[in-house]
Amino acid sequence: MYPVSGVVPQAGVADGGRLERMADSGGSLARTNGATDARVSEGSNVRALTPGLRVVVILGATATGKTALALKVAESVGGEIINADSRYFYRGMDIGTAKPTVAEQMRVPHHLIDILEPTEPFSLGRFLTLVNGTVEEVAGRGHAPIVTGGTPQYLRAFLEGWRPPEVPPNEELRVRLEDLSTEALCERLIEKDPVSAGRIGRHNRRRMIRALEVSETLGRPMSEVSASHAPPWRFLIIGLRSDRELLYERIDRRVEAMHAAGWLDEVARLRDRGVTAATPAMSAHGYREALAVLDGTLQIGEAIRQTQTMVHAYVRHQETWFRRFVDVQWLDSSVDGFDDVAVRMTREFLTERQ
Repeated sequence: MYPVSGVVPQAGVADGGRLERMADSGGSLARTNGATDARVSEGSNVRALTPGLRVVVILGATATGKTALALKVAESVGGEIINADSRYFYRGMDIGTAKPTVAEQMRVPHHLIDILEPTEPFSLGRFLTLVNGTVEEVAGRGHAPIVTGGTPQYLRAFLEGWRPPEVPPNEELRVRLEDLSTEALCERLIEKDPVSAGRIGRHNRRRMIRALEVSETLGRPMSEVSASHAPPWRFLIIGLRSDRELLYERIDRRVEAMHAAGWLDEVARLRDRGVTAATPAMSAHGYREALAVLDGTLQIGEAIRQTQTMVHAYVRHQETWFRRFVDVQWLDSSVDGFDDVAVRMTREFLTERQ
């Protein structure tokens, strides 16, 4: 948190931020400034948080310009960027996720990027433990925590203070559930936990399997053992949006540029490290399609078209989720000067009296 006097630190003075190149062939990055990372124990979902701490959140659908805005805001107020995009956690998955570049990560400290191998499991509960701890650490250094991402569930859980039950994975049960059709999973969840079934919907197999896993492990519906306790922090939530057709055009160009930049080579390196189409991290849009191209079962042109279509659908999904968020200050990222407005809002938020 900023000093009690309310003086904003000089732009660009955020400490730390030294990045070292990992030894893996994917050329990923690891932070070495002592920031919280996935090696920290998940611990308890009961958290000691600082009342009144000011936190900036920048959210929005894919290709709305979150990365560029977060960098500008962080440099303007001496902030540090905390990632809330599930695709950025994995080392070696850089091109296809549009992860901030090495140069961008060198400009200001970044956290919760490249914290996992693609084969490592991860959970919402672990994310919440890490993101809350990192917010407190950044604020403790006198810098503004700027939480940025486009994964709606993670952001909503963070803002609302979800406390998901800490139930370890049951691989045997998961294998049995994976054998069921999506319709059968849905019907089983409706029978065991209709509240969770209503929240999850009829298509998200991963979340349905997790809800059934928790319910069968604890003997109680997940909806009964989950809780929410909003953090005692003050939030400025800046949301970015743009005309959907314009986003589609940006996405289509981005996917083509990713392939031109060597996406297939990136996926080949992942395959050499033991990553397969069944690896959960490969659910990131376009990775399984790229793997199919390498395997000779899909033409590259069709892989590009399928990826573009999937990301279009994901944008609609993100927009549906984000419409339910409250207290968001929405900005149109296609309008000139929107970033200056965001910086001004952030400065006012960080310096206003309690």
